[in-house]
Amino acid sequence: MPPISQPLRKLGFLTIGLFDGADPGRGHESTLGIIELGEQLGFDSAWVRHRHLQYGISSPVAVLAAASQRTRRIELGTAVIPLGWENPLRLAEDLATVDILLGGRLNPGVSVGPPMHYDQVKEALYPDTADVEDFGYERVRRLLDFVRNTSATDFSGVEGFEVFSDRVQPHSPGLGRRMWYGGGSLRSAQWAGEHGMNFLTSSVVKAEESEDFADIQLSHIRAFRAHHPDGDRARVSQGLVVIPTDSASPEQRAKYTAYVEKRTPRTVTPQGPARMMFAPDIVGTSAEIAERLHAHAAFQEVDEVAFALPFSFEHDDYVQILTDIATRLGPALGWRAAT
Repeated sequence: MPPISQPLRKLGFLTIGLFDGADPGRGHESTLGIIELGEQLGFDSAWVRHRHLQYGISSPVAVLAAASQRTRRIELGTAVIPLGWENPLRLAEDLATVDILLGGRLNPGVSVGPPMHYDQVKEALYPDTADVEDFGYERVRRLLDFVRNTSATDFSGVEGFEVFSDRVQPHSPGLGRRMWYGGGSLRSAQWAGEHGMNFLTSSVVKAEESEDFADIQLSHIRAFRAHHPDGDRARVSQGLVVIPTDSASPEQRAKYTAYVEKRTPRTVTPQGPARMMFAPDIVGTSAEIAERLHAHAAFQEVDEVAFALPFSFEHDDYVQILTDIATRLGPALGWRAAT
């Protein structure tokens, strides 16, 4: 096995939180149970994906508010909230509120761009302003300003019995330093660095200067840090799908292998007009996965990861995968469980 350049300092996982439309409570309870298990296993962070008009978590902030009452230590994040669906001022209020409930454990991750299938949803989402909405970086900048305690209005003071603030309330000191940008392009990496954010490397990237996924991800990490005030100390978390099989049953191993084989063809060449590259999923024993990660150019540059759980598996599968990651893969990467 190649030598470890640096021990893995923070180990996290990411879940999409799928549910049955006929019984959504069961799926949400499963997600909360997985987060609780993550804390018990010593993971440093748990992250939830964001899905609109689908059978996945549509309100991650609400889910993490619930998780705040069932955990005490693990950091909780969003990977990522697409800001095209959000009002930055209202989202800043929600994020600060949940961070207060969590005692400063929230790691909000966001991204830009128009909502998926915008032509089909714009009349429901922005009936009066659909054609003038700005879905670029300005939306992130507004959110950062509100979270970081910049004035939202020129009005404040007492009116009757009510007291008004010119800034988002509650204000959660420190949240502004825990804002993450989920990016898949050099431009996004540079912008996130220039604005003092942390950086979530995407498992889907633009093939701008290479067609090798690891090399592309590495270039994004270096571009981000080159433009960040903290330089090489700027926080980056790598995102990949890993599926350890150490304690898996024969049936689970067969399912996992079939899942990866079905998704592998899209990782070979750039996809679509935007030339998007997908990260290969990594399945195998923890020793095999660790060997591949140590040889991964981007992994060699980070000391934080948020491994993504596969989309469509069962609760018991996630329990097995998380347990193997925490007890076998993590230690093989030099990580120590939190206590």
